[in-house]
Amino acid sequence: MATLLRPASIKLDEDLRDRIKRLADAVDRTPHYLMREAIDQYVEREEKRLAFNHETMNAWEDYKATGLHTTQAEVRTWLESWGTDDELPPPVCHK
Repeated sequence: MATLLRPASIKLDEDLRDRIKRLADAVDRTPHYLMREAIDQYVEREEKRLAFNHETMNAWEDYKATGLHTTQAEVRTWLESWGTDDELPPPVCHK
């Protein structure tokens, strides 16, 4: 099934319209393509940021409820072992 595309309008000042047109010409794309790409990238980035914030708050609530954690030093030691012959297992959470 094909995706239904619906038009949407956006008000841009003349300077921004000119900048988009110059950029589109320089990269051999249409202004429409650039605007869709910019919006798509913005929405993707913001969805990831919101999901990260949600995960962070869940982790904080979990920590407050259980007290389980690892220290920065434990994580740093583990990360520094990556790619070595003596790679360590991930640190275990503790109180």
